[in-house]
Amino acid sequence: MKSLTILLAAPRGFCAGVDRAIQIVEEALDKWGAPVYVRHEIVHNQHVVSRLEQMGAVFVEKLDECPDDRPVVFSAHGVPKAVPAAAAARDMVFVDATCPLVSKVHVEAERHHKAGREIVLIGHAGHPEVIGTMGQLPDGGMTLIETVEDVAAYQPKNAENLAFVTQTTLSVDDTAEIVAALQARFPSISVPHKEDICYATTNRQEAVKTMAERAELFLVIGAETSSNSKRLVDVALRAGSQDARLIASAENIDWTWFDSVTTLGLTAGASAPEDLVQGVIAACRARFEITVEEVTTATESVVFKLPRVLERT
Repeated sequence: MKSLTILLAAPRGFCAGVDRAIQIVEEALDKWGAPVYVRHEIVHNQHVVSRLEQMGAVFVEKLDECPDDRPVVFSAHGVPKAVPAAAAARDMVFVDATCPLVSKVHVEAERHHKAGREIVLIGHAGHPEVIGTMGQLPDGGMTLIETVEDVAAYQPKNAENLAFVTQTTLSVDDTAEIVAALQARFPSISVPHKEDICYATTNRQEAVKTMAERAELFLVIGAETSSNSKRLVDVALRAGSQDARLIASAENIDWTWFDSVTTLGLTAGASAPEDLVQGVIAACRARFEITVEEVTTATESVVFKLPRVLERT
């Protein structure tokens, strides 16, 4: 039997914002019974969504699909301001599961807007977090920048009165290039008080960077729709892994990838549950003589409180 060393990233998988969002849906079901409606996937992972559906959660894309008399939860990615306003106008019970680190970016954007600054958002078009953040301000209140080329093409009304915020799940390195280009072109641009990219995204990327050179193949467990998971694949390749792939679970592995592999790097995006990681390890154990080496680069102890409406008395 061929030997395989698995380098297992720590930290990996669920972050505090994802943990809190899933718990919010579970607690809402416990408090109000099924069905509880959830606007957009609570987190970008089909395994998580399917489990919550079995418990009685109903996932929809628009508030219009929710009845007035059932509770609705807004996903961890955040929603435009118009969504809770519409829910309130319909007298709906709603719970906001927006990650507190995303909410921090919303607050920051509003602060800059009130101060009269033009705001640049570094992020990916169409991602629900970006839609939610841009929806905190009136139309035209924020300009999306995705690349260094976008920075060169950007024409603000007043180059002396700018600020930027970022999507929380981006690659630290890619964002650094865009920020450097913004600061070179607009030296007086206001920067976030503290890095917008969340601690969990940064920690997972750092762990991958530490391990990548040793791994001929790097597997990242996560969904195609998960921005932070896709960035981990990019980070692994950039940091020296010969091959890196995004998989939803062990079922997606093509075992020919392992033909010349003696060391596998393994991690999971911030919305992927740990049982999927263990599933990949078990699938490898069935085929190889494995040694698992956990590579710890940070310890996470962040916990976010649940919304008051769900706190148990």
